Amino acid sequence: MDTQNKILEHISALSDGELAASDLELAFAALRVPEGERAWNAYHRIGDVLRAQASPDLSGEFNLRLSASLAAEPAYKLRTAPAYAHAGGGVVVGGGDAASATASTAAPFDAKADTKAAAKAAKVATSS
Repeated sequence: MDTQNKILEHISALSDGELAASDLELAFAALRVPEGERAWNAYHRIGDVLRAQASPDLSGEFNLRLSASLAAEPAYKLRTAPAYAHAGGGVVVGGGDAASATASTAAPFDAKADTKAAAKAAKVATSS
């Protein structure tokens, strides 16, 4: 960032009341030159305009239309988290789109009950 932009940022932060105390001396020095003074005045005019703008008047039916639009949107359901099992050797079996799609209907995977299936699934998971 060049020096001029840095000085303008300091003046802007000073006008917003957000300048760090360690940068005050630099900002005050920048205000002593015509360009710094112009920036200070411009930032204050911008702030005055932003604070003076009233929100537009909304029609009396706006709230009703907004409420109706929101009510018409589909309700989203949370998916059940997939069941995961440790197949040994640091490999986790489960997850992915297939697991997410069947998580609500499938029983949790039990690696102890079916070690062959766990090993096969681990091999498939690591080969893809």
